[in-house]
Amino acid sequence: MKRTRMIVVSAGLVLAASMAWGHHALASEFDVTKEVHITGTVVKWELVNPHAWIYVDVKDENGQVARWSFEAGGSPSALIRRGMNKTSIPVGEVIVVDGFRAKDGSTRASGTNLTFPDGRKLFIGTDNPAEGPGAAKK
Repeated sequence: MKRTRMIVVSAGLVLAASMAWGHHALASEFDVTKEVHITGTVVKWELVNPHAWIYVDVKDENGQVARWSFEAGGSPSALIRRGMNKTSIPVGEVIVVDGFRAKDGSTRASGTNLTFPDGRKLFIGTDNPAEGPGAAKK
């Protein structure tokens, strides 16, 4: 019985350690020197672990559409504590998202702020702005 308990506890500790090791710093994927200010139409809002995602279609000056994906900092539970839910960012809404572009130059970014047409703003960065991508700019 003691041996079984020891195995279960050991397996739990190994699993917990591997999950913590797998988490990445935002600066490992996103370039804090490449700010983006993107206006586009929401096509999808995923409130999923480990990070929520906002997908927007952006038209360039030639009418070409590019799909941008924004990591909405923190975990879904952190966003929910800020009052956000699955209907907070409606599909079809035109929004402005500020953030930091992916280091690979793709149309991915770490979102920091979101602005609705009526001027309402949502902070979608990390739980602690001092630890997020903007921290490097101080």
